[in-house]
Amino acid sequence: MSAAAHLDIATLEQAKQLGLRDEEFEKIKQILGRTPNFNELSIYSVMWSEHCSYKNSIKLLKTLPRKGKHLLVEAGEENAGLVDLGDGLACAFKIESHNHPSALEPYQGAATGVGGIHRDIFTMGARPICALNSLRFGDLENDRTKYLLKGVVKGIGDYGNCFGVPTVGGEVYFDSVYQTNPLVNAMSVGIVKIGETVSAISEGAGNPVYIVGSSTGKDGIHGAAFASKDITKDSANDLPAVQVGDPFQEKLLLEASLEVIKTGAVVGMQDMGAAGITCSTSEMSAKGKSGMKVWLDKVPTRQPNMKPWEILLSESQERMLIVVKKGMEKEVEAVFEKWDLHCAVIGEVTEGDRLQYFMDGNLVADVPAESLVLGGGAPVYDREHKEPAYFATNKKFSIDSVEEPEDFKKAAKELIQQLNIASKRWVYQQYDSMVGLANTSTNNPSDAAIVRIHDSTKSLAVTVDCNARYVWADPLVGAQIAVSEAARNIVCSGGEPSAITNCLNFGNPYLPEVYWQFVNAIAGMKLACEAFGTPVTGGNVSFYNQSTDGGAVFPTPTIGMIGLVEDKEIVMTINFKNSGDRIYVIGEMKNDISSSEYLVSQHKVQNSPAPYFNLETEVAVHNAVKEVIYEQVVASAHDISEGGLFTTLLESGMAGGKGFEIETDEELRKDAFLFGEAQSRVVVTVKPNKEDEFLNILTKHDVEFACIGVVTSSLIYVDKVKWGGVGEWRDLYEGALEKALG
Repeated sequence: MSAAAHLDIATLEQAKQLGLRDEEFEKIKQILGRTPNFNELSIYSVMWSEHCSYKNSIKLLKTLPRKGKHLLVEAGEENAGLVDLGDGLACAFKIESHNHPSALEPYQGAATGVGGIHRDIFTMGARPICALNSLRFGDLENDRTKYLLKGVVKGIGDYGNCFGVPTVGGEVYFDSVYQTNPLVNAMSVGIVKIGETVSAISEGAGNPVYIVGSSTGKDGIHGAAFASKDITKDSANDLPAVQVGDPFQEKLLLEASLEVIKTGAVVGMQDMGAAGITCSTSEMSAKGKSGMKVWLDKVPTRQPNMKPWEILLSESQERMLIVVKKGMEKEVEAVFEKWDLHCAVIGEVTEGDRLQYFMDGNLVADVPAESLVLGGGAPVYDREHKEPAYFATNKKFSIDSVEEPEDFKKAAKELIQQLNIASKRWVYQQYDSMVGLANTSTNNPSDAAIVRIHDSTKSLAVTVDCNARYVWADPLVGAQIAVSEAARNIVCSGGEPSAITNCLNFGNPYLPEVYWQFVNAIAGMKLACEAFGTPVTGGNVSFYNQSTDGGAVFPTPTIGMIGLVEDKEIVMTINFKNSGDRIYVIGEMKNDISSSEYLVSQHKVQNSPAPYFNLETEVAVHNAVKEVIYEQVVASAHDISEGGLFTTLLESGMAGGKGFEIETDEELRKDAFLFGEAQSRVVVTVKPNKEDEFLNILTKHDVEFACIGVVTSSLIYVDKVKWGGVGEWRDLYEGALEKALG
């Protein structure tokens, strides 16, 4: 019997308090051949939490496409996806959530989300070059929502700006379903030379194990378990589960980590994120099919008399676990001494698969590493799912039940001031988009953010996208749209989509209606990723975005996508360039207003299907848009999304200081033409002397297209009626969010 078995025996009641189920407690006893002690129970509670084990999602996640011609590693093989960029370079990228911490302490919750995702990138040996984020909040008329928005944005801005990595893109949505559960998804993108990456692995018996970076404190304890349950009125009592970040310390850790890799002494390295030392030691050991002895009293701590389980579960930020080649300790220690960071030997790699944790010479926990991890002994479930009643109601919607507005200009002005449409200038002005010297964002207005690759003619196109209302309306279709819009943004910017990372934000998986949303969203994502050749490199599942009194959030599968722009000369922007340029829509106009912001905000209709969408049509539109951009016969390109065609035209006009004159289609309802959000449509502008060449290219593709108007110097006309100058529209569009914030 293990010496650890003689410590205080854990109880079923304790297991339940830590989020484990009856059958899981029994499984732990079977694995160990005895009842666990409290330290061991704590280890299993975090490693078998939804946040770490994906026990309710892993079966479905494995159905997503995981192979692609540009991939250097498959999903789950490393901490982040890795895509070949050519020229000996690779891109590491990943998106993750920090939803629950941000709901309770928005500044630190968001800041540590940014810090954590960057560590996932540089522990692989890649230098982060840019960040993006996807944010969801409740009703902005609510004072708490204002507090959450301001705290989250400041947390992201302060951490990213101080750390020195630019925030180049993102999205912000508002809906009452996010009132209690805001969503904070952070994405990091980095560059590394092929062959210079490091794995999160532990191997080589006798190799020393180091903890490096910040001291360990009591912040973040049971954070993984906290992220695996609903928000309740008592969640404020879980504040120790919110970590505290230090971007300056992280900057030192970044430079030290990249430098220590160059010594050749590193066997494996992993960030300490969710579940802290527990997660790093178990995942690295399981991957290397090895064991580990860890002396917890050697861990540098911020508070005295920390208990073994507190040290094991702490999620203190800016820490890494490194396995070092025996005999090269001095080289490693010299690097961290140079950067004035803790570098302490806390263990060694052993034969076998046992993780043995000691405190003051006593064995306090003894567990097999494989039993803790995804694909090992962690439980895997099939959950019941059934179609929710609202779905049938959505399908009954008829456009004929909605009257068109009497004054379309007035309707348009109201629409562009809706917070889901209006400018997010107040948010992005708090982010530094140009900080850092290695790579630069072009900062030109494009559908995807364009980041130049240093010493290369190539650029990265990066984006995050998800209209969660579409996914709620029809998860199968809505998830396809989320992937498609991300790919469309890459294509409209002159890029070729490469791969995606996803952050899957859903409610409680034990509710059949919520799990039905998840099942169908995964199926939709699979279809779209296969169609575009964009495999899933990894990401994050965030369940339990649900409150006991407010229900679940919209199903929100946020898509982070990267693409490659082969030559900076073909980067495409959204801004209108020249008066007299022809305005074309590539894609078919539809008599459709389903799930549009116009339908929801102006007609108060919540139940309708997802907007019109056809995957084959979407692919055809992408192919056509790629060619007209590559052949340089268009002056601008901007996809039609939230707000419909009029919003798209206005955004392109404002970006270029131009107006436009258009004619609506008499065969369609005017509100559908102007405000409908049917998918697979892109607005492009063409110089008159390029029009014949443009048309010759389009006729080779199986797509609808039509000329709807021309670019003007500054005025806007709809059906020959003057709607004013672009400047007055800009004032409304750019001032709405600041006005709402007071």
